[in-house]
Amino acid sequence: MKPLSLWLITSAVIASVMVVSPAVAGELTGTLKKIKEIGAISIGYRNSSVPFSYLDDDQKPIGYAMDICQVIVDAVQKELKLDKLEVKLVAVSSATRIPLMANGTIDLECGSTTNNSEREKQVAFTNSHFLTASRFVSKKVNKVGGIDGLKGKPVSSTSGTTTIKQVNQANRERSLGLTVLAARDHAEGFLMVETDQAVAFVMDDILLAGLIAQSKDPAAYEISEEAFSEPEPYAIMLRKDDPAFKAVVDRATADLFRGPDGIRLYEKWFLQPIPPKGLALHMPMSPALRKAFASPSDSPDPESYTKLR
Repeated sequence: MKPLSLWLITSAVIASVMVVSPAVAGELTGTLKKIKEIGAISIGYRNSSVPFSYLDDDQKPIGYAMDICQVIVDAVQKELKLDKLEVKLVAVSSATRIPLMANGTIDLECGSTTNNSEREKQVAFTNSHFLTASRFVSKKVNKVGGIDGLKGKPVSSTSGTTTIKQVNQANRERSLGLTVLAARDHAEGFLMVETDQAVAFVMDDILLAGLIAQSKDPAAYEISEEAFSEPEPYAIMLRKDDPAFKAVVDRATADLFRGPDGIRLYEKWFLQPIPPKGLALHMPMSPALRKAFASPSDSPDPESYTKLR
């Protein structure tokens, strides 16, 4: 039997640990700590990534990814037990989104960003909310056909994207002799086709559908059947090495996608008329994405989603 004094000391130590542990466990770190301290969260948005993140007639960012980010914001506010949480909006581009995430300017990037293993060396992603493939848009009158029909011609793609890398790779590997024009954003890339500076604009197929829907003459354009890539996942981007914040974001997106609100949100932006012109993209949810919603994943590997077909 322990001496009484030793027993008392041991009991006191145990009691002190029991008192201290919850406080330690409750300490905030990283992005959650930052948000709690300043009472605000910063969201990066895109100007022309229809229907994910783009400006309406009032120059307000709206879209599918913006709605998903609002769900995340609500979850963060609840997690931190804040009466209110200010949302600061920061315009980003393909070239600036990762640097602005890395330096702490934005906490979430709500756009049309592909999750891939190369980017995961710099940033993190939550559960995928869309699957896309890189294709090209061209004028029907040019009768381009497939990728080989682009040989020797000028094509545009957006600077800082995985797509422009895929175009350059295909250009080398297939000896296409393309002149690749780097656009500042998707709108400029499509404008090059509209004004015949480029025969085609290469970008994610869903973004091409949005640009066509907003054009002056949607019937004049077509999207190629042949793709430059396998289906790739889009996801909301966040800072790397911040497990506490990522856990909150992952839980919020998983709950959304598994429930009926996830399907309703998809239908709102891909099947129903959307602002500002009230045009519909007519893009039913693919079987692979439907299964990805049922089993949310932040995997950057296209094959992991291809197997879900």
